[in-house]
Amino acid sequence: MMYPWQQQVWQQLSQRQQHAHAYLFKGQGGIGKRELAEAFVGLLLCQSPQQYQACEQCKACLLRKAGTHPDLQRVMPEEPDKPIKIDQVRALVDFVAQTAQLGGRKVVLLAPAEAMNTNAANALLKSLEEPSGNTVLVLLSDAPSRLLPTVRSRCQQLQCPCPSPEQSLAWLKEQRPEADTMLIAQALHWVGGSPLQALSLLSDEGVAQRATVVDAVKALLKGQQTASQVAESWNKLDLLRVFDWFFAWTQALLRQQLAGQADEQLEPDMHKVLGYLAQRSDSADVLAVQQWLLQQRQKVLGKANLNRVLLLEALLLQWASLAAKG
Repeated sequence: MMYPWQQQVWQQLSQRQQHAHAYLFKGQGGIGKRELAEAFVGLLLCQSPQQYQACEQCKACLLRKAGTHPDLQRVMPEEPDKPIKIDQVRALVDFVAQTAQLGGRKVVLLAPAEAMNTNAANALLKSLEEPSGNTVLVLLSDAPSRLLPTVRSRCQQLQCPCPSPEQSLAWLKEQRPEADTMLIAQALHWVGGSPLQALSLLSDEGVAQRATVVDAVKALLKGQQTASQVAESWNKLDLLRVFDWFFAWTQALLRQQLAGQADEQLEPDMHKVLGYLAQRSDSADVLAVQQWLLQQRQKVLGKANLNRVLLLEALLLQWASLAAKG
């Protein structure tokens, strides 16, 4: 499955006469990199491609779809939000050294590449530079800057396209025709423009979680709940999602303070709170909180061994400090 905004890059990728030995598919999270990479893997392994697409009917395609293709190895964290271990990369290296069992290519799909620690990434370097036989390695990354330069330099980097807001809105409306158009636009704004994340937000408990977070923030600022109490109640929420919302709120605060811009349509649930905080804090305070958010978000992305409740409590105390400045 590919998305409308990927057609041009797919045409360029699929029609190549020769392929690199290693690719790095990079770009913002939630724009369909995995689907694009899976289509590419299918094409590389297909025995009878048709019109630059995998036929989905040959032996290789059937084995791939069943998850039993002997010449395809997928490498990903063994548990959600955990790193890719060096033992997994060593197994990958052994796989690359073997002969293809079906007589065609061997393909490795590794995602997310930034989940490798330094030792795992270093163990991969030789295979990236000189894979044996007809092997193609495909790495995916939401945060390529967190990869070792030596990993990036050994891959042909493919910038995966991010759809325009108009494309995202149109696609989301097709997926959720019953959803209010303004709610779709807000969901897209809440996730930084990633259409797949917006769809997830609209499809799972994301909208309800957003309401829970907003209500708790208001209660915190009113002194009705403590940061500790709120943090405990948020223990099962998606950390990245929460951090992204708070980061977006700091952006909105800065727009109000520096440019006098406040878009009530995109942040209707927080509009009054943001106006209140904009008056009680100054831009230096907001920038300091924003910098803290970015630093902690990097730790979350880095799969650091974090105490979730303490991290959320620290986040809430940072936010509450803005109201205490006035």
